[in-house]
Amino acid sequence: MAYLIGVDIGTQGTKAVLINPAGKVLAHSYRGYDVETPKPSWAQQWPEPWEEATYATIKEVVEKSNVGAENIKGVAISSLYGGSGIPVDKDMKPLAPCLIWMDRRAEAEVKWVEENIDLDELFEVTGNSVNSYFGFTKILWMKNNLDIWDKIQYFLPPAPYLVYKLTGEVAVDYSSAGNIGGVFNLKERTWSKEMIEKLGIPLGFFPPRLVECTEIVGGITKEAAIKTGLKVDTPVICGGVDAPVATLGAGAFSEGNHVAMTGTSMCWGFITNKPNLSPKLVSMPHTIDSKEIIYTFGGAATAGAVVRWFRDVFGAQEMAAEESLGINAYTLLELKAKDVPAGSEGLLVLPYFMGERSPIWDSNARGTILGLSLFHNKAHLYKAFMEGVAYSLRHNMEMVAETDAVLDRETILVGGGSKSTIWPQIYADVTGRPVKIIKNDVEAPLGDALLAGLATGVIKDPGVITTWLDFEDTIEPNLENTKKYDQYYEQYKQVYLNLKENMMALNQIGKE
Repeated sequence: MAYLIGVDIGTQGTKAVLINPAGKVLAHSYRGYDVETPKPSWAQQWPEPWEEATYATIKEVVEKSNVGAENIKGVAISSLYGGSGIPVDKDMKPLAPCLIWMDRRAEAEVKWVEENIDLDELFEVTGNSVNSYFGFTKILWMKNNLDIWDKIQYFLPPAPYLVYKLTGEVAVDYSSAGNIGGVFNLKERTWSKEMIEKLGIPLGFFPPRLVECTEIVGGITKEAAIKTGLKVDTPVICGGVDAPVATLGAGAFSEGNHVAMTGTSMCWGFITNKPNLSPKLVSMPHTIDSKEIIYTFGGAATAGAVVRWFRDVFGAQEMAAEESLGINAYTLLELKAKDVPAGSEGLLVLPYFMGERSPIWDSNARGTILGLSLFHNKAHLYKAFMEGVAYSLRHNMEMVAETDAVLDRETILVGGGSKSTIWPQIYADVTGRPVKIIKNDVEAPLGDALLAGLATGVIKDPGVITTWLDFEDTIEPNLENTKKYDQYYEQYKQVYLNLKENMMALNQIGKE
């Protein structure tokens, strides 16, 4: 038998699965870690925790599965949106932490780009606009604020960095390259010498070897073999950015297929062959047929994160019950919220707890709770937080109406949010679209395992993944709730516009 491993390096932890060629998961593993937030709106991670978690999870799935290392034919690695990537020196040693996707410190660099770069040209070349979310603005922040510029050999996104640690080979997959924004030509699928020169970043900082996510980068080294339990020279594949890999793992291949991945953040994306769709969305090459297909997405910076924040701050009672009774704290919160009417009886939450990405692209946006009265309780608040994230999903979906793309009617929902007992129905009701959920969803690692199979020839047709997936009954929208949510949604958009200047002022005062 030929077995495959998929590994996804997430923001809060790394997951790995080992599957057989029929797509059956024989073992899985998880290792968690933290995000460093040394200042408000800063978010960074050193690569060592990723590295340790990658070794540990691979080794654990090998041991749990009782599969001989000689029968493991390939391993693919995907990762979070790595922002700046990891600056490494000529010895490939990290010089600074990776400024990850949620880091918003590069506001001065954004302003500089807006004043010195033709934004229409930037969008025409890269398929993306400018914001402190994008990696190229974070790279400019490092140039302006850290004394490492002259020591840098490369900037490596997280997945390519881990592939290097496993193989000794330096390469960047197309999806990771495209997600940096600003420095990648989306139409030509190469580094943009023109934009890099205008931005004042040396071209040599970006590895010349660009690879498909279905291409073997190299083989496991002797050192990595000891740490992972894999055989020396086991093929390693750079799976790219986690959201398109999770979309692939959900069986989305065709024009208009769209998937919402709800983890710490929410990435809702769709498959298309149309470049440069909208500067309000983010585009990069897809993880299969990277030279032909584009993955375009919009997303909430804090989706699952705001619900977790609510649990941690207001859910002490539920967390204590989880500790003593073994009942999940989220389940207890949902039991109280499930009977709260649509709209939480006049409550509205803007889930902008770390600024916001698409479609408003506002680093100063902040979380807002509007409509509180003495009547409301914890259940109302918890449901309103879930509804706020669903409004954000709808807001991103609306951006597609301004383009030539056409979405399927159904939304596939993956990630932690899909496991909720009430959130999927809220998504369906708010968007007015049916929601499909995968049974026993393992998210991006399954897509990684598929990529490993395609790269090594164990799997011939990516479409086979659709035979691996089993869906729950489709969740249809409650049209009465949708009518009510239509009204709340209009207020959701208007409230942000009304408070935008206040949010900016409060953020500035907070920095003084």
